[in-house]
Amino acid sequence: MKATIWHNPDCGTSRKTLAILQETPGIELTVIEYKKVPFDRAKLAQLLDDAGLSPREALRTRGSPAEELGLIDGASDARILDEMAKDGILVERPLVETEKGVRLCRPQEKVHEIL
Repeated sequence: MKATIWHNPDCGTSRKTLAILQETPGIELTVIEYKKVPFDRAKLAQLLDDAGLSPREALRTRGSPAEELGLIDGASDARILDEMAKDGILVERPLVETEKGVRLCRPQEKVHEIL
C-alpha cells in the first residue's frame, strides 16, 4: 500500500506517526517535509476535503502566525487555504494519505484508520 505523509520533523506527533508508517509491513512510503516543499493549494484542498475537514478545522493556531494574519476570527476558508499554501506551518499536522483515505493524525493512532 502506498502512503504519503506531510511531515514536520520538529513535531513529536508527526515523528510518531512516521514511525508507525515505517514499522507497518507493506507500506510504500513517501515523506514530504512541507516546510521544505510547500503545499500545492489544489492538493491541500483535496486532502482536507478527503479528510472531511474545512480549512478552519485544519488551521494550526498554536505556534503559528494564524492570529497575526487575522485567520482566527472571520477569515474565509478560501483565505485560510491561500495562507496555508503559502506557509505550511499554518496546517495542523501530520496529514497522511493512502488509498483508504486521508487523516489528520492527531493523535498518531488515527493513522491506523487508513492502513
